[in-house]
Amino acid sequence: MKLDIKNENGSAVAKLSGEIDHHNAKELRAELDRFIVTAQPKELTMDLGGITFMDSSGIGLIMGRCRLMKECGGRLEVRDPQPYIRRVLKLSGIERIVKIR
Repeated sequence: MKLDIKNENGSAVAKLSGEIDHHNAKELRAELDRFIVTAQPKELTMDLGGITFMDSSGIGLIMGRCRLMKECGGRLEVRDPQPYIRRVLKLSGIERIVKIR
């Protein structure tokens, strides 16, 4: 699992690659939370284009970061999920709370 975060002018992009499962979700959560609390971006985009596998831990990861971003006065967006991951997100109903593009 790889996470690369770029922050410019209050807008951040977290580019994730690899797999999101219960083995690495905790580490991702901690790293993203640390960034959100420290940098306080107004918008965070989670770029899932490089994700090859995601289970329900990924849904929890997205929902939790959405909640934290709202608490910090910002918003979260998900970008470029693979087609099967997009279906998983759609089935979970997460698109009602997070913009997926």
